[in-house]
Amino acid sequence: MHLFRSLFHLAPITRAVSAGGGKAGAKPASGGPVDAALIEDLVAANRILADHGVLDGFGHVSVRHPKNPERYLISCSRAPELVCADDIMEFDLDSDPVDQRGRSMYLERFIHGEIYRARPDINAVVHSHSPSVIPFSVSSVPMRALYNMSGFLARGVPVFEIRDAAGMTDMLVREPALGRALATSLADKSVALMRGHGNVVVAPTLPLVVYRAIYTEMNAKLQVQAIGLGGSINYLDPEEGVKTELVTNSTVVRPWELWKKRAFAKK
Repeated sequence: MHLFRSLFHLAPITRAVSAGGGKAGAKPASGGPVDAALIEDLVAANRILADHGVLDGFGHVSVRHPKNPERYLISCSRAPELVCADDIMEFDLDSDPVDQRGRSMYLERFIHGEIYRARPDINAVVHSHSPSVIPFSVSSVPMRALYNMSGFLARGVPVFEIRDAAGMTDMLVREPALGRALATSLADKSVALMRGHGNVVVAPTLPLVVYRAIYTEMNAKLQVQAIGLGGSINYLDPEEGVKTELVTNSTVVRPWELWKKRAFAKK
C-alpha cells in the first residue's frame, strides 16, 4: 500500500493527447490533479462491491472530481474486481474522456455523467445488476426499507422504465438522453431500479455509496424473506428512515475501513 501511494501520490489526470473517443474537435480539459488517496478509494470501491456480490464482471462505480464538479472519475471498461489505479479515467459530464489512451470505455457511462449533471448534491454513483434487487424492478411489489441499515430507502425507490423513454431498446443506457431520463426517474432519491436490468445508487461520498449499494442488495434479500413468511410487514416509516440515515452517515467509516482492508488483502 505504501508503494501504491508513493507511485501515484498527487498523480494528475492529464489532458487528452491521443485520438479515439469523445466528440470531434478539442478534447475536454482535465479538472486537475487528483490525490492518490481518492484513486485508491475508487479502486477499493470496485473491489469491495465485487467482494459483496453487488458487482460481478459488469457494473461500475464513479466519483465526482474533487476540484471540478463538471468532471468525474471511473474505470475503463474492466471487471470491477480487476480494476487498478492505471484504469481510472476522467470524463466530462457529456461522458467524453479527457485522456482515453486507447482504453475501452463503459457503454453506460452516461448514467454517471447525467446524474452528476442533474444532482449537484451527489458525488458518487454505482450502477449494478445486484441480483436480489432485480425482481423488484419487474414486480408490482415495491422495494421498501425493511430495517435500520437501509433507512435511505424509506424515501421511496422509483423504477425507471426505459420503454417510456425510448421504446424497444437493448435495455442499455448508452446515450445521454437515456441517462437524463434515468436521472429524472431517480429525482431526489438515493436508489432507482431499472426495469429488467439493475439499479443505480447515489450518495454524497464514495464510502456512503458503497454502503448504500451493499445494503440495497441486503434489504432486497430480507424483503423477499419477509414476504415469504406471509402476513403483513411492518416497514420503516419515512421519519424513521431519516433518523437512521443520520446515524449510518456518521458511522460509515467503520465498515468502510474493514471492507477496504479486506479488498486489498485479496490482491
